[in-house]
Amino acid sequence: MDFTIKQYQSLIGTLKTQTYLFQTFESSLKHINKRAIILRHDVDLLPRNSLRFAQIQANLNIKGSYYFRAVPESWDEQIIKEIANLGHEVGYHYETMDTTNGDIDKAWDQFRTHLDELRKLTDVETICMHGSPRSKYDNKQLWVKYDYKTLGLIGEPYFDIDFSKVGYLTDTGRQWNGNKVSIRDKVNSSFNFNFRSTQDIIRSVNQLPDQIMFTFHPQRWNDNWFLWTKELVLQNVKNQVKRILIR
Repeated sequence: MDFTIKQYQSLIGTLKTQTYLFQTFESSLKHINKRAIILRHDVDLLPRNSLRFAQIQANLNIKGSYYFRAVPESWDEQIIKEIANLGHEVGYHYETMDTTNGDIDKAWDQFRTHLDELRKLTDVETICMHGSPRSKYDNKQLWVKYDYKTLGLIGEPYFDIDFSKVGYLTDTGRQWNGNKVSIRDKVNSSFNFNFRSTQDIIRSVNQLPDQIMFTFHPQRWNDNWFLWTKELVLQNVKNQVKRILIR
């Protein structure tokens, strides 16, 4: 079974043997190591799953970045504080072009409000867009008119990482080669990966580039058989819908 906590621990443990420095997105913007893994986590749903990831990493003396949406199914203030207290970076997973139906000025006002609320809980220096695959609005379009750096933010992965130098692997679609079912979680990369499973990555770990960002959606990873099966079925349905949207 793939996408279990056990499999995640095996992946992180294997990566840790490869002389990589694990970095948050924030720290990589200030100075990226010659051999670096940037751990990004999009907390779309089930924030307790993200807390479990954060605890596993803390026990291994590893830090990552966790991006929370401003919706009830993600925004758990106690868990946000716990993850920050473990030494991880917390950022804002914004989707305000979607939630304001494309009204860019309202989206900017809403963005600032949510950012202020998150900053009441912990320091926030970076952001990351939520893909909102069922929406016709691309949340990154907010930056056609506005500039997040005027708010003291230093980075957004889709704008501030040079993916010609940094590899990118994401579990979008509950698969590692999910480009065909990804609406917006895509980058222009000079690296071509085709890993079908987490075990494929583990077996090929010595072939990974020196610098790479991993994006995880922790709600997809479960050891509980019922929750694991539920996520598998739901994601397969979502992938079929996204294939239709892409076409």
